[in-house]
Amino acid sequence: MTNGGAEGLKALLPSDATARLQSLRLADGRATLVLDVTGLQGPARDALEAAVKQALQGAPGVAEVRVAMMADKVERKIIAVGSGKGGVGKSTLAANLAVALARQGRKVGLVDADIYGPSQARLLGTEGKRPVAHDNRLVPVASPWGVPVLSMAHLSDPGQAIAWRGPMASGALTQLLEGHWDNAEILIVDMPPGTGDIQLTMMQKFKPAGALIISTPQDLALMDATRAIELFEKGGIPVIGVVENMAGYTCPHCGEVSDPFGAGGAEAAARAMGQTFLGRIPLDIEIRRESDAGNPPAAGEGPQAEAFADLARKVSEWLEGKARR
Repeated sequence: MTNGGAEGLKALLPSDATARLQSLRLADGRATLVLDVTGLQGPARDALEAAVKQALQGAPGVAEVRVAMMADKVERKIIAVGSGKGGVGKSTLAANLAVALARQGRKVGLVDADIYGPSQARLLGTEGKRPVAHDNRLVPVASPWGVPVLSMAHLSDPGQAIAWRGPMASGALTQLLEGHWDNAEILIVDMPPGTGDIQLTMMQKFKPAGALIISTPQDLALMDATRAIELFEKGGIPVIGVVENMAGYTCPHCGEVSDPFGAGGAEAAARAMGQTFLGRIPLDIEIRRESDAGNPPAAGEGPQAEAFADLARKVSEWLEGKARR
């Protein structure tokens, strides 16, 4: 086909297809297009292909329309957020870290790997939403905070008990991690507490770029955090650092700061183990209240948001330093 003819077909394309067009040629009645679909999820790619075929089908000289799609491969980094025990605020921290990273311009997804006790649907305000499947892979649920998320809470009824043996839980984790994450450059994975099958599957099959260890300051939590660090180290997963959660409570009436769970324990333990201490997240009623309501404090302003923003900056710096090594 002549150049002018190709331009004529190009003029028939929708504007979003024109912007992604890499090449267009017509030979023997067959129009062949190559589109760059980087950043588009499966359903959006299907819709774009259908729109292109509809626009060109029946055009002069066109008997068949073929659409080829190409996309830049995203180098995705997995960050495991773990602890040795439950009740240390790990899920709340993972959700707020993901939101803080997104606010700093990172393309972030969140995987709720706590198969038996999923909570990320509530924390990100996506309860009641169901992911769709495309090409036998799950498409993450969009959240109001710019962080797509997949959780067993999206696939089960509210309050439903999930009583699965290890292989089934590991299979569910694989489905979540192998979803259509498309242009997400970072996946934050909210790990279940402990050191069991899910942790082993994550380390052996998906090899996180690094792990964050969350602990409260008291001795019992620190003992379990030490076990989590040892597990990741044995699996060859670098530990980014330790975060002390629920550290310091400021009385809203008198302003006095108290430490119901102790103070400085996570920092001292990190130093003793040769790990980086990444900072403290305060014990604050607003973090609990807003997170439970599906409004992550990291999406707002104020000292609570800044605590998560500071942690996000440190994680980003670690990733950038790792990339240069």
